[in-house]
Amino acid sequence: MTSSPKRLIPATFVLLWATGFIGARYAMPWAEPFTFLAVRFVLAFLLLAAVMLALGSTRLTRRAALHSVLIGMLLHGVYLGGVFWAIHQGLPAGLSALIAGLQPVVTAVLAGKMLGEEIKPKHWVGLAIGFVGVVIVLSPKLGAIGGGVTWQTLTASVIAMAGISAGTIWQKRVGAASDLVSGTFWQYVGAAILMTIASFAFEHQQVTINGELIFAMAWLVFVLSIGAIFLLMVMIRDGAISKVASLFYLVPAVTAVLAWLLFGEELSAIQLVGMAIATLGVGLATAQPGTRARASR
Repeated sequence: MTSSPKRLIPATFVLLWATGFIGARYAMPWAEPFTFLAVRFVLAFLLLAAVMLALGSTRLTRRAALHSVLIGMLLHGVYLGGVFWAIHQGLPAGLSALIAGLQPVVTAVLAGKMLGEEIKPKHWVGLAIGFVGVVIVLSPKLGAIGGGVTWQTLTASVIAMAGISAGTIWQKRVGAASDLVSGTFWQYVGAAILMTIASFAFEHQQVTINGELIFAMAWLVFVLSIGAIFLLMVMIRDGAISKVASLFYLVPAVTAVLAWLLFGEELSAIQLVGMAIATLGVGLATAQPGTRARASR
């Protein structure tokens, strides 16, 4: 991979990750969250199995495959399961996104302690500024807090945030050296197992098949589960994990712009200010010594 295309990976990842709200918006009225995610993950690992056969991907050792299964349970199953369930139960998406916005800080703390990454004062300042930007971008949506805010939905969101933080750290520590396709395949096997268990334990597998649900499933499998996740795995492999995590600060801003373009949702001046602040924070958090700020190495 040449350096020029590689520089496009962070921006492409943020754009693709932000489109996840499209799938969630279309899917949740028509399927229970754990059931929907179980099917999504099964489709993803079946698709990757075909890719592995076509590419002749390196098979993982039993130990590496087990690590990838557990990483997938955290990174995909716990994270998306918690987010989708909380929103399905009525937690406002803005509040869910705000809790998820703590993930870069939690990941940075874990990276310093578990991976020995040096996080300089200017990077901490960048993380703090980025979170302030996220709060400002989401502020118009936080006024819609209603009956869906319960200790159960808040706990699910916190667990989801902890899941993606732990999953990214674990991937950097033990999974980054594995074949990307094979490792991601086993991640989705783990996530599918977890969501299938959750579906049969807590749901009735109720699904209404229509155009919106099919579109949502196709979008989330191909664009998110394959496209965005592979970019995330590459960034985790090649860059400092705390700096990769800071990119998630840009997701609410890009999501707000996409919602304005696609659904006519209001985009206020204060949100634009928040976007600028979040971008500044990410720039500081990802700055390399002696170079212009950039998001990955």
